[in-house]
Amino acid sequence: MADNKDDFEAIRQIYTVLMLHFVDGMKQSDIAQAMNLSASKVNRLISQGRKLGMVRIAIESPFQGLVDLEKQLTAVDGLSGAIVTPTVSGSPDTTLQQVGRAAANQLLETLRDGDVIAITGGKAISAVVQNMQPERSFDVTVVPLTGGVQGKFYTDVNHLATRLAERLGGRSMLLHAPLFAESRQQRDTLMEMASIRDVLDLARKAAIALVGIGSIATPGSSYYDLHPLPNLDRDELVKSGVRGEFLAHLIREDGKVADHPLNSRLVALEPAELARCPRTIGVAAGPEKVLPIRAALNGRFLDTLILDEETAGAVLQTMEPMQNVA
Repeated sequence: MADNKDDFEAIRQIYTVLMLHFVDGMKQSDIAQAMNLSASKVNRLISQGRKLGMVRIAIESPFQGLVDLEKQLTAVDGLSGAIVTPTVSGSPDTTLQQVGRAAANQLLETLRDGDVIAITGGKAISAVVQNMQPERSFDVTVVPLTGGVQGKFYTDVNHLATRLAERLGGRSMLLHAPLFAESRQQRDTLMEMASIRDVLDLARKAAIALVGIGSIATPGSSYYDLHPLPNLDRDELVKSGVRGEFLAHLIREDGKVADHPLNSRLVALEPAELARCPRTIGVAAGPEKVLPIRAALNGRFLDTLILDEETAGAVLQTMEPMQNVA
């Protein structure tokens, strides 16, 4: 690099300063004292080293495998962001809490005073609320995206909206309506009521939507805590092409809303209406969520996805082009 003695000595001095600063972690003032240089000289040598291309910074995460999964998800599905947390083997509840904590931190990093946050119910959103620990209060409004089902803490979306607003120091507007009406006509009537329409209109203008992604394949799935038909046949739903639920709507593998009578009775926003929302954060964990996540991604409903490592890996394995979609 150097052509003469003077050049060599200059480069050697720059190299020494760079090693002491970037490798040994010494402050510039300490380097100046150790090398009998002025602080301005040390600063100048560091600047010269940068200009000469002598400084290369490589940052690696101890969880590099998770970072790689995040990159793969955003590259394949066009998500603007993805966060993958470790899977805790044999403990789905702990895994879900870790995903909820990551989602809570992500929400806090992007939240701004004046924002409207629209949320669904569900175990994943409940985990987000439980792990919400802001360092200051936010002037925000939290609203439901759907009607609610009383009976369990995670199916009552009004309860979750109230708790989230309290933790953030904001306010909530509640949707006093059941998730399922008794008929399409009753649903239409409810959606036109001023008190319900106003809340849903505010949800349509939300800056952030925080949504769960539901499974319909397993007996313990949250969807069966929501719907009004105790004898709903899971196998029949799967055979009809349903792969999951989003905003309580049954959705197919291609992300389209299924032609199912239950969907016509929902007091909720349509999944496609979230396209107006600048940021939709999907939260999910567990192997039963793989196909529902794929369906939501195919529907382009999500902007950011937060999930655990094993679920992320399984989602990526299903990336082959869809065939024989029902």
